[in-house]
Amino acid sequence: MYPDEWPQFFTATVKEWKPLLEPNKYKDIIIQSLQFLVADKRISLNAFVIMNNHLHLIWQACNGHTLQKVQQSFLKFTAQTIKFDLIKNNSEILEQYKAGTADREYQFWKRRSLGVELFSPKVFKQKLEYIHNNPVKAGLCKFPEQYHYSSAKFYHSGVDDFSMITHYV
Repeated sequence: MYPDEWPQFFTATVKEWKPLLEPNKYKDIIIQSLQFLVADKRISLNAFVIMNNHLHLIWQACNGHTLQKVQQSFLKFTAQTIKFDLIKNNSEILEQYKAGTADREYQFWKRRSLGVELFSPKVFKQKLEYIHNNPVKAGLCKFPEQYHYSSAKFYHSGVDDFSMITHYV
């Protein structure tokens, strides 16, 4: 049975499509943040892929939470954590993300992330395949389940290396 509230296909893109997430330690920050949101019962996470300059999720807010607030805190926390690491370890890269706006010194995520409600199982499956094939299309692997920073392995073999995925069926 399909859930009462629609899951959402969410895309967050790094400002100017820069490869900010290329170092695995920044992908790991994303993973840890998602694991926290799942463990804290703020979201149910059905799928994800973390690329070098963007990420895709299929997630759903849990009772008492809204995706808008979860999204805000997720993007803010990950940006702050990456910023602190860059301040400590790579200040010259940090300068590429100077915001030049009154409300922030640095900007890592492009404003107005994409969120699309997945209103039918057919659309859900289309987005799930799109997410999992992203690394293949980018030439990072031959098969989706080979890419570590993705839920494809879970859907292929049932192994959840990150302990945070909820199967969509």
